[in-house]
Amino acid sequence: SAVQDQLKDVQQVQGTNGLFAGGAFAAVLADGSVVTWGKPGHGGNSSAVQDQLKNVQQIQATGGGAFAAILADGSVVAWGDPDYGGDSSEVQDQ
Repeated sequence: SAVQDQLKDVQQVQGTNGLFAGGAFAAVLADGSVVTWGKPGHGGNSSAVQDQLKNVQQIQATGGGAFAAILADGSVVAWGDPDYGGDSSEVQDQ
């Protein structure tokens, strides 16, 4: 599959369980990029933040359906279900 072809030199994988709606996974690659797959609304689609997901050091998943990535400069990028923390825009400037 298209995702499988991208999963080379994987450093870390995190997954959400999505409760009853299905889950998603995110993988950090050796070059600091992130590949996501699974339920789009639960973090499986990271296209809205893909341009920000560079030099990723670590990712953390919530139980519900969101991910947060820590970048090399110490900033955080979040995506996924806003009800589970997937929208960090309100606190981004803090």
